[in-house]
Amino acid sequence: MKATLLLLLLPMLALAQKPMKINGKDIGMVSFTYRNSFSKDMVKTLDTLQSQGITDMEFSSLFGKTAQEVRGLLDERGMKCTSFGVSMADALNKTDQVGENAKTLGASFVRVAWIPHTGPFTLEMAQKTAQEFNQIGKALKEKYDLTFCYHNHGFEFEPYGEGTLFDYLVQNTDPKYVSYEMDILWTFFPGQNPATLLEKYGNRFKLMHLKDLKKGVQGNMSGGTSVENDVALGTGQLNIPEIMKAAKKAKIQHYYLEDESSRYPVQTRQSRTYLSNLK
Repeated sequence: MKATLLLLLLPMLALAQKPMKINGKDIGMVSFTYRNSFSKDMVKTLDTLQSQGITDMEFSSLFGKTAQEVRGLLDERGMKCTSFGVSMADALNKTDQVGENAKTLGASFVRVAWIPHTGPFTLEMAQKTAQEFNQIGKALKEKYDLTFCYHNHGFEFEPYGEGTLFDYLVQNTDPKYVSYEMDILWTFFPGQNPATLLEKYGNRFKLMHLKDLKKGVQGNMSGGTSVENDVALGTGQLNIPEIMKAAKKAKIQHYYLEDESSRYPVQTRQSRTYLSNLK
């Protein structure tokens, strides 16, 4: 009985260890998904990810280590960090430190995922932010040859003119210095269609966070919802096949799974299998 069960499991184990792809790109992982594990033991966490075939990482924290230490651990496992996430404050006020850490990690992108603000996002906030994004992006590109990306979080889609304040940000930032990372959940949650936005702005989007929203959950523009509303791709509300087709056309360079729920070990595996089977 045990031998038969092992024979049945072997193909599944082999699949889990093989790098999976979507649109010809490796399916990567955001370190925030494994934030608790990374905080406790980075070595074991990287071993776990490596065993699952994950080679492409976006680190949102160094988890108490130096960039050189993290790079060494990645190199030992044949893994890479392609994007380095930092706070807006660090990107703006510690640009050189951020740039040096990103280069040490081997990243090509520096990403910010939140604009500090109180209350609804306003035009005045968007104007100030666009100027700061241009400043950060120019410094990172000219001194470190890094591409600065902003990861949307939902609150930027307040109505403005014939569009939204997210449109304002894209249209008022220099494409030479500022690109974007689409979080598909945080695009859908405030009522936008990720595929339509990808078609509208094309390769202004360079990176993508892949996650799905539990059925029945109502969205808004707060930029927040329970982490337990993250579900495996293909089981929630988002039209993943439509989004992936638009992402391929937009030539997204890196795809990262993000699952903030307590079920992430199981759900990320389900999501990777789902993506790798998309036609």
